Amino acid sequence: MEAHTRFETANGSKYMQQLCKHFAHKVAVDYDDERAEAALPPGPANMTADDTGLNITVRAKEAEGLTVAKDIIERHLIKFAFREPFDSLSWSA
Repeated sequence: MEAHTRFETANGSKYMQQLCKHFAHKVAVDYDDERAEAALPPGPANMTADDTGLNITVRAKEAEGLTVAKDIIERHLIKFAFREPFDSLSWSA
């Protein structure tokens, strides 16, 4: 199972790198300025950043794991992007 979201922002690379640096304290991550992968417990999170936003795909073997992965990303992104005008992400399957 997988879910996708896009966060429109001029700071996509910055937020992606913040997420990865934070996640690296607990899980394996691989990232550069434009792409990233974090081995979240429910399944991998893949991210790509460009000049207008951050694309995120999370995967899990079951629906409950997918919900957990989306929550992990969303909670942390809201924390790091507190200057941005949003309070949730819109995910699609």
